[in-house]
Amino acid sequence: MPELPEVEALSAFLSERLTGRVIARVQPVAISALKTYDPPVTALEGRTVGRVTRRGKFLDIEAEGLHLVVHLARAGWLRWKDGLPAEPPRPSPRNPLALRLRLEGGAADGFDLTEAGSKKGLAVYVVRDPAEVPGVARLGPDPLDPAFTLADFAALLRDDRRRLKGVLRDQSALAGVGNAYSDEVLHAARMSPYKLAASLTEEEVARLYEALGGTLREAVERSHGLAAGELKAEKKLGLRVHGRTGEPCPVCGDTIREVSFADSSLQYCPTCQTGGKPLADRRLSRLLK
Repeated sequence: MPELPEVEALSAFLSERLTGRVIARVQPVAISALKTYDPPVTALEGRTVGRVTRRGKFLDIEAEGLHLVVHLARAGWLRWKDGLPAEPPRPSPRNPLALRLRLEGGAADGFDLTEAGSKKGLAVYVVRDPAEVPGVARLGPDPLDPAFTLADFAALLRDDRRRLKGVLRDQSALAGVGNAYSDEVLHAARMSPYKLAASLTEEEVARLYEALGGTLREAVERSHGLAAGELKAEKKLGLRVHGRTGEPCPVCGDTIREVSFADSSLQYCPTCQTGGKPLADRRLSRLLK
């Protein structure tokens, strides 16, 4: 799933290509991806793009008072095309295309929104105010916002009895962090994903705050200037523990372990994060009974 660093890089990539350009056509293909109907997507046509920004994991393309807001979900992606086909896109069970945006001009450039797999979660909104999108309205503070201080982070954690992994992934607590980067942040902070947020000492809160900002900033810097098509591969290369079950930890050399859930998993280093003790994997335990 694209998270804060990839969406930040996508917004910068699109800003260079869309700002000041006129939208010629917006063509939905997977109607299930379109979550609003007033204004219609056609209201974007003929409008000039003002700016492209990121709101948590959402992309926000503003065009003369209207906003095209996109959430890529688990398997969605944006594919830039320097030359779009002349014929209109057609829905097909084997076609991952969800929406096409074409710009005015002889180059016929623009982008496709695609979504692989059978579980569809990609969401597209056309709104007058981004706050009309429920997911945007619920967003907590952005961890890369200069106004988000250590004191703010400490207040956020102080009375939260949830595990750190869940708090970091909760978009109403912090905007933009998902499964992958929550693993990376906790590894950098040398903390167990099962540790309770409210149990952290002042020193641990400060350490987690530094790991949160540092991990995300480093990932954003690695992604800066990359084309949209290169971002997924860069993300995988940059991850230290997430998705690396069975590999040696790059810090201590211990074997990276995994805990599986119904539709996701987390990865961690026992030596760096849990005092050398493996965490219980309840799904595996059930299988062994």
